[in-house]
Amino acid sequence: MTSGSTPTPTRGPLDGDRLAGASDLTPDLTFELLAETPSTNEVAAERARAGAHEGLVVVADHQSSGRGRLDRTWETPPGTAVTFSLVLRPTVPPASWPWLPLLVGHNVAKAITALGYDAKVKWPNDVLLDADRKVAGILVERVETPTGPAAIVGVGINVAMTADELPVPTATSLAVAGPGAPDRTSVLLAVVAAVREGYDVWQAGGEQGTTRLATSYRSHCATLGRDVRVELPGGGELLGRATDIDDDGRLVVTTAAGTERVGAGDVIHVRPTSA
Repeated sequence: MTSGSTPTPTRGPLDGDRLAGASDLTPDLTFELLAETPSTNEVAAERARAGAHEGLVVVADHQSSGRGRLDRTWETPPGTAVTFSLVLRPTVPPASWPWLPLLVGHNVAKAITALGYDAKVKWPNDVLLDADRKVAGILVERVETPTGPAAIVGVGINVAMTADELPVPTATSLAVAGPGAPDRTSVLLAVVAAVREGYDVWQAGGEQGTTRLATSYRSHCATLGRDVRVELPGGGELLGRATDIDDDGRLVVTTAAGTERVGAGDVIHVRPTSA
């Protein structure tokens, strides 16, 4: 940076004072702001094993070596992304845990939509803008702790990246989808609040909560009704029409040979067959 220059508002640091104030207003959320870390999920998992309460949010002003699903790497230039991990301790039955990644993606998309963007979810939990361009990714990991299992919910959102800074042609950012990029602290607070609210409603609703989540998720899922190619571990693939999300959160694909159900842990990615 040259002498006398100042950072642009969209690339300034996260506002620690606002995060501290948010913790005061919402005691079910506590923010731990780190200047830089390789992975917020790794830090949050350490905190959970040490007894961290549900609602701890580990935030990185810059995450240098983030991880996505299937150990894909995720990295952005400093000052351009929102990266955080939320510690949750679900009390729902184990059979309902597979819905958690879908719930998170759905509520991240709802928060981004409320900020003025037309966001959709690609099954199971990628958030898309502008004709299937990925703006946010989610990684949910289960960790064992002395007080029972915890879910570490990692979220990464491209906020201020320019088109030249996007890692792949299928990615986008809020700035590219614009006009302009919203303040990163505002994006963080809006998304965390939406995820926590959606999670609390789901937990409190019991079996009916999962039913309502499934209905809402289906209505906002960009994958349903489309021809897809599901690439499976080991090199196999599944071609067909995505027709439903079943009661366990699995993608239902109708192929020439019949109907197949794919769990989130089985798929590498889903994309239109024309891609």
